[in-house]
Amino acid sequence: MSDYTFVADVFVDQLVGGGELNDYEVKNQIESRGYSTSRIHSHLLSPANLTQDTCYVVSNFLNLPPRTLKSIKDHKYVIYEHDHKYLRRRNPALYADFLAPKDDVVNLELYQNALGVLCQSKFHFDIVQKNTGLDNLINLGGNMWDLKSLEHMRTIAGQEKNDFVAVMASNIPHKNTKDAIRYCVAKNEKYQLVSDREYLTFLNKLGKNKKFVFFPQTPETLSRVCVEARMMNMSVVLNKLVGARSEPWFSLKGEELIDHMTNKRDEIVDTILEVTGEL
Repeated sequence: MSDYTFVADVFVDQLVGGGELNDYEVKNQIESRGYSTSRIHSHLLSPANLTQDTCYVVSNFLNLPPRTLKSIKDHKYVIYEHDHKYLRRRNPALYADFLAPKDDVVNLELYQNALGVLCQSKFHFDIVQKNTGLDNLINLGGNMWDLKSLEHMRTIAGQEKNDFVAVMASNIPHKNTKDAIRYCVAKNEKYQLVSDREYLTFLNKLGKNKKFVFFPQTPETLSRVCVEARMMNMSVVLNKLVGARSEPWFSLKGEELIDHMTNKRDEIVDTILEVTGEL
């Protein structure tokens, strides 16, 4: 068996999302430390194939079978939390002060029995703690990018910007593209809708603009795209639901922030190895 088994609903070869890109690089970096890794789709993990011979890194787990949710608590695992799956509706913004009624808290036993619950920012950490009272929460204070992407953003950071505002084109309602467009119209700002399935092309499209506007309706655990905008020397207009704002490094931009996230790669892996007893 592998030293670490990554569990997720989907992986980056199926969906190029922020969580999937992060998890892919975490897996690569753990391998670079000499550990063996494997991956399994959450719906395929069953009580019958759970083993004590690996540490599970449980990412997005909505497709985990109910019996597996109960059985995995007796095994070695961490939860790499990318949103708010401890809440039935997964949106703390629905509640005053982000505090949900106790009846809306779910999967609590899964979280309680993890070696650690890895959060993306202080904002994220505080909301999870408020709703669960857990003492095994860890704020990673950042995300993982591969070196190729970081150096690509370093190149873009040094390029001259156009006079447009970037708005993320998304059909996901809580990404709230509509309000970002309304903001641009109200401010008489020229804007461009930005999207692309190919990640580096997306960065090219985003980073050529002077500014990024983003008003999510669900608390963003970090908001990878906002950090990318800052790394590419863009100014940002955000609401209070962006987790990256709670981190002291968010005042950095351009090369300084790229350097910080380059160092963060080792910090995050060190934290995972430590909490799972390997350091």
